[in-house]
Amino acid sequence: RGGGRAVSSLATMDFRRANFSLFRDLLGRIPWASALEGRGAQESWLVFKRHFLHAQQQCIPVCKKSGRGGRRPAWMSKELVAMLKQKAAVYRMWKKGQAPWEKYRNVVRECRDATRKAKARLEHNLARDVKNNKKKFFKYINSKKKSKENVGPLADGMGTLVTNNIEKAELLNAFFASVFTKG
Repeated sequence: RGGGRAVSSLATMDFRRANFSLFRDLLGRIPWASALEGRGAQESWLVFKRHFLHAQQQCIPVCKKSGRGGRRPAWMSKELVAMLKQKAAVYRMWKKGQAPWEKYRNVVRECRDATRKAKARLEHNLARDVKNNKKKFFKYINSKKKSKENVGPLADGMGTLVTNNIEKAELLNAFFASVFTKG
């Protein structure tokens, strides 16, 4: 299949698997006084940076991290992915005339029910654990927000439309300053 989007992957350091004791040991072995003696700030920084990056390369493994598109939703389990793949396979078979419509319809219903139950289970767990894990709860809530509210064009005192953000901010500031002044 050649029509898919290109998935970018980024190499990031996996700090969970890092060996920090070896890292400290490697940096501790370097005689910094003699290594940096007689050097200026820029040259000292480059020496330190070279040693630091070398130790980092030896002690902190690298893992590939794909972009947002590579991640599944929190409610999507491996079983659900398998069901959705089976649904697609049965659909292809039905299109070719190798499977009856009833079989495809039943698979669709099973997938829909499993998806709804998985989402409900996730939301129930988030609501139950909201006191202990507020970050996860609000991350999910914010992901459900569809639109971001922007300030539309405003008319100034002469009736001309203002669309520039800075001009809109100044116009709103002047309006609220006139409304909320004591007098």
